[in-house]
This record gives sequence, structure tokens and C-alpha cells, in this order.
Amino acid sequence: MSARSYPIPFPGENTEDDDLAPFPEPEVSSLALDTKPGAQIHYTYYPASKSQGNNPNPFSQTLIVFLNGAMMPRSSWDAAIRSFLEKRITGRLPYPGLLSYDRYGQGESDPDPDDPHPPPSHGHDAISAVKALKQFTLQIWREHLDINKPTHYPCLIFVCNSLGCALARLFAQCYPGTVSGLLFLDSIMANSDYQAFWPDPDAPDFDPHILPDDVTADQVRAVREKYRSMLHPDVPSPEGLSRRNLAKLLPDAGAPKLEGYLGRGPYLTVVGHDWETFAEQSSNPPLNVPKALTMTYANPAWRRYNEELCHITEEGKAIGPITAVRCGHFIQRDDPRFVSDEMVSLLDRVVNRVQQVSNRD
Repeated sequence: MSARSYPIPFPGENTEDDDLAPFPEPEVSSLALDTKPGAQIHYTYYPASKSQGNNPNPFSQTLIVFLNGAMMPRSSWDAAIRSFLEKRITGRLPYPGLLSYDRYGQGESDPDPDDPHPPPSHGHDAISAVKALKQFTLQIWREHLDINKPTHYPCLIFVCNSLGCALARLFAQCYPGTVSGLLFLDSIMANSDYQAFWPDPDAPDFDPHILPDDVTADQVRAVREKYRSMLHPDVPSPEGLSRRNLAKLLPDAGAPKLEGYLGRGPYLTVVGHDWETFAEQSSNPPLNVPKALTMTYANPAWRRYNEELCHITEEGKAIGPITAVRCGHFIQRDDPRFVSDEMVSLLDRVVNRVQQVSNRD
């Protein structure tokens, strides 16, 4: 998708003919957690927009945090973040602080210093990653909070892809009252071994006639093995984050209900991939899954999971599942402007506290 240019002044440019605020300079840096000294977590931070005269920024105590999946580093969010900021600046609208980061063992960040073995490994689990995220956001907030309106901890909005969606759910469970909004982009099926939704040609009751036309039992075996070798929870993680106990931590797609900011359920948007695009992408290496198999088995299973996800907040707070048209699993890569649009929509719901219909596509 081609990038659209916005007339936004950058620092140092002449702005006398335009009263638009300049595009903010990000802080690209790293820090060591107080609880894990010696290992650096790399991050990109954009400060919240400044209050204008008698119009205070309603998001001055809010922080949007981007949670990566297992295969994409924080840089995968750059285009969506830029698109979001362009929309807010050209609309002369306030925005909160924005934070993307590489988890331990991801991107530019160091491995988790507490892991017993170097990655790929099962060094730590999702709860460990959530605790590190809590400490990380606490230290970021401590360094960047508005001294005129200090709060101990920000109101969080999570924008997540894949595994990041599971981490956001666990965070909201572990730290109730901290999260006001959630944007899930093709969430991982946290309770799945990525085997059960495929037919098993070696099962005693297997009926080959249930397979789509032109798909053989041998092809199904190959797909099951490919998914097992790449996506099964027993596969060691390149970052050291194990998924072995993820199904026990999140056994139900639609439960438990989350307690968000001020004791209310968080606003939630659930987005799924485009079936055709995902099937096409999955037909290529490294998965090489026949499109008919993805369309018949994987896509419906994922849709059912996303439908259940909409129940993790109180009634009237969830939208979805909606489809990211022409996007595969990595929605922020395939259409960053779609992601920024959904961020704007979620932000409006959070600040206006409006009730939403449960479906929008």
C-alpha cells in the first residue's frame, strides 16, 4: 500500500504558514529493569501531546503500549504509529504517550538474564513476561510522567498482535484496574496446540471423504507436521518465552471477564485476518498449506476463537470480530493505516466512555 503524504512540519522546519504541531521526536533508547539489572530492554517512546491553553490533554495520564507477537519486533509497529500520529496532528487532536518495545530476546533487546539456557528455549513463561512488562511500564512512567499531574501508574491501552494479545489478557488479569482499552490484531489461539483443528488421517475413525476436493491424506499429514514443528507450544521460543503452560493460563477464549480502569470492563476491539489473504500467505513457504485446508479448517477455528474473545469484557464494550481486509496474520505489517484507524476509534471510545454495538462488519 502506498504511503500518503501529510503536510506535517518536522522539528526545525518553517511553520509560520501552518499552525499544525510538529511531528514529535521519538525517544529511542533502552533501560534495565530494577528487578533484572544487567539486561537492556530496547524501546521507542513518543511523549503525549502537550495541553493547549485551556484545553488539557485528556490522555495525559494514558499510555498506549504495543505488544509484539512472537515473530515481529517492535519496528513492525513503526508505520502504524506514524499513521496514527499523522491523523491526530492533522486533525489537531490530542494523543497519549506511545510505547513500543522488544521483549527480552526479541529484536534489539538482551535475553532474559534469569533464563537458565540461551534461546531458543523454554526459559520463562507468559506470566514472567507480564511481570517484566509491569515493571518496564512503571519505570518508563516514572521517567516521563507529567510532574504537574503525577500519577503512580498510567492508564494503559494495549495494541497487540498474536501472542501479544494473550499477554495483554494476562496483564489485565494480574493487574486489575490498569487497562482501559484493548485492540487485538489476530490474537493467538492461546488454548490451542495448533493440531486439534486439523483432521487426523491416522485416527481410527478418520473418513477421507471429509477432505476438500484435491486434498490428500498425505497432504494433511504434512500440514499437521509443519504446524507441529513450527507452532506447537512445545517448540522452543527464539526469545525464550515458553508457551507450554499458555493453555492452562488461558484455557477459555471468552473468560475470565477482565476488570479494567475504574473497575469497569475495558473497551475491546477484536480483529481477525482476511481468510483469503491468510490462506494465500499460508500456501507459501515455510508453511506450504493447501489453501483449501486453511479455508476449511484453520480459518473457521480462528473465527470461533475471535468470537469468544469478545466476551472477556462487559456487555457493550466489545466490537468485533471485524476483518482486516487483505491482511494476513501480521496485520500491522500488511495494513498499518487500518491499525491506526482502529486505534483512533478505540481512543474515541475510551475518552468518550460511549457504549458500542457488538458487531461492526
